[in-house]
Amino acid sequence: MWRYSVCLLLAAWTLPALAADPDLAARQAQAQKQQAELRQKIESLRKTIDTSESSRRDAANALRESEQAISDIDRTLAQIEQRQEQLHQQLGTLGKQISEQQVIKEQRQQELAEQLRAQYANGVSPWSALLSGDDPNAINRELHYLGYVSRQQTEQVHKVRRTVERLDRLQTQVAAREKEQEQLAKEAAAQKEALEEQKEKRAKVVADISAELERQRGQAANLQSNDKRLGDLISGLETEIARQAELARRAEEQRRREAARRAEEARKAELARQQELQRKAKQEQAAREQARLERERELLERARATQPPLPAALPPSKPEPAAPQKPDPEPMIPRPPLTYTPPTANERLLSDSLEASSEPSEPISKPAAPKVREVQVVEEPVEQASAPALEPEGGFQGLKRGLPYPVRGEMQGKFGAERPDGGIWRGIVLRAQAGTTVRAVAPGRVVFASWMTGFGNLLIIDHGRDYLSVYAYNQSTLKQVGDIVGRGDAVARVGATGGQVEPGLYFELRHQGKPINPQVWLGS
Repeated sequence: MWRYSVCLLLAAWTLPALAADPDLAARQAQAQKQQAELRQKIESLRKTIDTSESSRRDAANALRESEQAISDIDRTLAQIEQRQEQLHQQLGTLGKQISEQQVIKEQRQQELAEQLRAQYANGVSPWSALLSGDDPNAINRELHYLGYVSRQQTEQVHKVRRTVERLDRLQTQVAAREKEQEQLAKEAAAQKEALEEQKEKRAKVVADISAELERQRGQAANLQSNDKRLGDLISGLETEIARQAELARRAEEQRRREAARRAEEARKAELARQQELQRKAKQEQAAREQARLERERELLERARATQPPLPAALPPSKPEPAAPQKPDPEPMIPRPPLTYTPPTANERLLSDSLEASSEPSEPISKPAAPKVREVQVVEEPVEQASAPALEPEGGFQGLKRGLPYPVRGEMQGKFGAERPDGGIWRGIVLRAQAGTTVRAVAPGRVVFASWMTGFGNLLIIDHGRDYLSVYAYNQSTLKQVGDIVGRGDAVARVGATGGQVEPGLYFELRHQGKPINPQVWLGS
């Protein structure tokens, strides 16, 4: 896939703009049909995933309920066993107490019987004491002794009664403990039966969860495969970016050398043209000067030839002032020396006519020193078949902290944390409504824009200096490979492609091919 994307990248760089496809309408209809089929498949997959997620949650809830029930039953059984042990100890203690009280009761009954038997054998009674003699002191002693014996007997009777009552209470407690123990035994049996049922239920849930875990391991393997695929793609893109940068650098150097050579040739050609123009100008100036001198000489000779002879003796006439002549800037050719004769009126008129006819229409100035016009070198863009410029003016400067969020929404996942479906987060997911505009976080050039397994419609931007930004799960990508984007430009729209259930944007930042924490680079 990444090789195919790299080929697309090269094609975008090297091929010229193509003409509009005449079958565009048919291709668009085919694309819409494929898009509808793809959406139907995604919807079906989404329903399957929803059902699977629901089943997984149900299994997890069932396991939780089963294990909680097992825990409660185990705790109840432990309490029952502890209570049974306490009852057993109490029954043992009560049995010992009953045995002791039985012994005490028998002893006291025996003592009371012996006292009654001795009293009966000795014939001691209040009536016999009163009738035994006439001595009052002896009678009082007998009565006092009888009162003591009576009190002892009464005390013994009370002791026996209390012992019997204590035995009754102990036997009642024993009966209650035995009844409670019997009830606890029944409850323990019921709890054990419920425990067995819960264990069977848990075994089934565990089996289901084991199958689910196996499926999740498969998903984790798929995620790892997707991550490796993305890593390979980015590695290939970085290699291709470096190669294209080197090609662009060489092409730029070649272009500059070619432009410098052309500029030097243009300068030399312009200098030669200026020199040729100056040479021709000098030749034309010399030819015009020679023609003027020839005309002057010819007119002068004609004037002399037509001049009438002078009279023998003429009174000297006052010479008329000569008409002012314009200064001739050009040097005159030396004339042969003549004897000065004051010009006549005809000569003066002829001289004025000659000067007027020989004066050039435009003053011919002395040719100035040749000036070489400075040639401004304009570097023409050289068509490159290998690679155009990779960077805009100023070049891409990588990334700086405080980047804008590509889209606003609830953030899910934390960089470096474990994912619920296996693997670790290498980026973040920003939940937003489907169709929300995704914007570039920094200037750069699109180096990948295509569908990729596990990531859906994927777009990658190169920001220079080995920095890349990754935008996945898109509903659509708005840029193509080779497009230059600025900070905040719309590059995609939020979607749920790549097998996602909810719409959102998966966003990654990479430096030298390795994921970096986007939360550190994004602003507030």
